[in-house]
Amino acid sequence: MRQSAMSKQKAMAAGSLVGEIFQVGLYKPSQGRVTRQATCAVFWVVLAMAAWTSYQTLLGKSLFGTDTWQYIVPLTILVAGFWATFRVVNYPKFADFLIAVEAEMNKVSWPSRGELIRSSIVVIFVIFSLAIILFGFDLFWRGLFQFCGILLTPQ
Repeated sequence: MRQSAMSKQKAMAAGSLVGEIFQVGLYKPSQGRVTRQATCAVFWVVLAMAAWTSYQTLLGKSLFGTDTWQYIVPLTILVAGFWATFRVVNYPKFADFLIAVEAEMNKVSWPSRGELIRSSIVVIFVIFSLAIILFGFDLFWRGLFQFCGILLTPQ
């Protein structure tokens, strides 16, 4: 009896995902707007690149005796992908996750412009210093190995 209840819950969860694809409404439209819009935009850019790649791949190829497939396939990828992305961003579980991400990002204390510049200068200085030190170690070990005959001198 317990297994049938779990099976029903899984079936309802799967049905809700499929049912969610065909809905038009927004889930909690006033919460997490920036994060949801940015996520949707990134997915749409990836879909546009996929559609462009499929168009370039099908360019000049004739399927079933017609060239219209080079337009139909990319357009289908765009339309179906845009709709699926829009619905996934409004799927309750994923939308709640994005809302929580935006709430956490609002809690972050971001550095001031001056602090950012000073920190960047320190990081760049440390990177160049380490590069110079590693270059010195490389020269030392190469010279030692050439002196010992382990490494041959380039001709």
